[in-house]
Order: sequence, then structure tokens, then C-alpha cells
Amino acid sequence: MYKILIIEDDSVIARTIKNHIETWGCEAECASDFKNILSEFVSFAPHLVLLDISLPYYNGYYWCTEIRKVSKVPIIFISSASDNMNIVMAVNMGGDDFIAKPFDLNVLTAKVQALLRRTYDFMGQTGLLEHKGAILNTGDSTLTYYGEKIELTRNENRILQVLMENKGRAVSRDVLMIRLWETDSYVDENTLTVNITRLRKKLETAGLTNFIITKKSIGYMVE
Repeated sequence: MYKILIIEDDSVIARTIKNHIETWGCEAECASDFKNILSEFVSFAPHLVLLDISLPYYNGYYWCTEIRKVSKVPIIFISSASDNMNIVMAVNMGGDDFIAKPFDLNVLTAKVQALLRRTYDFMGQTGLLEHKGAILNTGDSTLTYYGEKIELTRNENRILQVLMENKGRAVSRDVLMIRLWETDSYVDENTLTVNITRLRKKLETAGLTNFIITKKSIGYMVE
């Protein structure tokens, strides 16, 4: 089931779109915290975003740019500001399409379905994990923290994925090694230690000091 995030501050319009989208089998959620759209985006992990331009606190262009730092998910702008300058601006900021208000819900549906088909029939799906402002993109092995993007090796990506999936809980060294073996990477105790050390150095470079904590006689934890 595809998930659609609706970033629209007019609650009547947002609910109308949500109800319509859900009638054709998608899950939809309306953003509510307009100061922290990126957190809602990561938490919901949508396959497509419907984004208004005029929003409280920060406009849609800003949030499109922030989303593009961590994801290539398709974004459709929906706005009454449909002059050529705004349309060009929306596309230049990373938008995939633009629908002018007022719009026909069936036209919106057709555009959303077409963009979902084009995107996921060829690209597949990628996952995002977030903790304390750090966003891990498991699809392209990158971690973004307040605009700073870190390139990770395959092993570092896998280690961080397991730890962030279990945030607040200690993960044993044995479990980490088994998860790495699943990716055809043979890892022994020493190799795991080296990978953890390198990963910590990369995280510290981006400002994430003590992001991975050692739990004595157990393993590691992100808390």
C-alpha cells in the first residue's frame, strides 16, 4: 500500500484530499507540526508528498529542499500561486509536478497514480530511519545530520541500520555479525570492532559524538 503525506495547512482541503486518496486504496496522513515537517516525513516514510507552497513558519520551497537532502521521494506541489515563476521555482527546488488550486480530485488522483507508477516500477523503495536529527538513508548508504551528509560503507550502513531499528535497546555483537553475514560480508570480532571505530569517527566528524554507546559485556546501542 502506497503512503501519501499531505502538507497543507488548510484543514478542509487536507482532509478532503486525504479522504479521496484513501478511497482508492492508499494510506494518507496530513502533516500537523508545521515547524517540524522533516520529522513527520521521516516518521511516516511516505512514497509521495503533496506539498503546498504557502505554509506557516517555512514555505513549501524550504521543506522541498530539506526533503531532497535525504530522499528522492516524488513531490507534487499543490498551490493557488500558479503563475509561471512559482511553477518554475517549484521544479527547480526539486518538485516533480505542480497542480494549481482549485483542482479536480480525479485529476489529482491520475497525476499521483502516474507518478507513483513511474517512480516505483523502476526504482524500487528505499527506507529512512531517523534519530535525534540524524537521518539514515539505507537505500544509498548516507547519513544526513543538519545538512551534513556522510557517505557510509556497506558494513557501516548495515550496522547503523540495525542499531537505529533497535534504538534504546542494546544490540549484541553476535547479532550485528549475523546481520552483516546476511549481506555476504564475513565479519569476525576484530573486523566488527574496526567497523564500529570507523563509523564512530565519521559520526563525530558530523557532530554526532557518543551517538553509538558501548554496553559493557553486551554490545552497542543508540539511545
